[in-house]
Amino acid sequence: MSLTNEQIKNALEAKFGTDVNTFEESFGMMSFHAPKDLNLKVLQFLFDDETLRFRFLTDITAVHYPDRVGEELAVVYHLHNMIDNVRLRFKVFTSIKDPKIFTATRLYESANWMERETYDFFGIDFVGHPNLIRILNVPEMDYFPMRKEFPLEDQTRIDKDDEMFGRGGKDDIVHP
Repeated sequence: MSLTNEQIKNALEAKFGTDVNTFEESFGMMSFHAPKDLNLKVLQFLFDDETLRFRFLTDITAVHYPDRVGEELAVVYHLHNMIDNVRLRFKVFTSIKDPKIFTATRLYESANWMERETYDFFGIDFVGHPNLIRILNVPEMDYFPMRKEFPLEDQTRIDKDDEMFGRGGKDDIVHP
């Protein structure tokens, strides 16, 4: 019998109650949220449970939600149960002022470089990581480039033609 998203949800709710929430399914992949203090407990449960068997960490990344006060950064884990060929997305949120999340390197060795990359681009401090340093950007950088903290365009430029980008100009006629 193949593992279903409903079975995964029921197992998580039985173990963690309402601490795991916001269950969604998109293109067959289930996604859910949990408090950041439970990230290792949830990952360990998903790994150890003989029915779930999420023993392959596909990816760790982050997302910056500037409008979510107190939860501006989300760490996103993608897990794979290779026996039943089931994938899972797990998110934990943290404040941009205190972006600390427990490292998953002791559970998944592949988390090492993924967490370093996530630190490098988003500034997530993975507590307990064996070597949390920048790997793609120069060490002198004092900002994290994937955060949405800077305007996408230089507003002081005078050499750009807004008509070329569909902003302003004589052809801005609204058709009914």
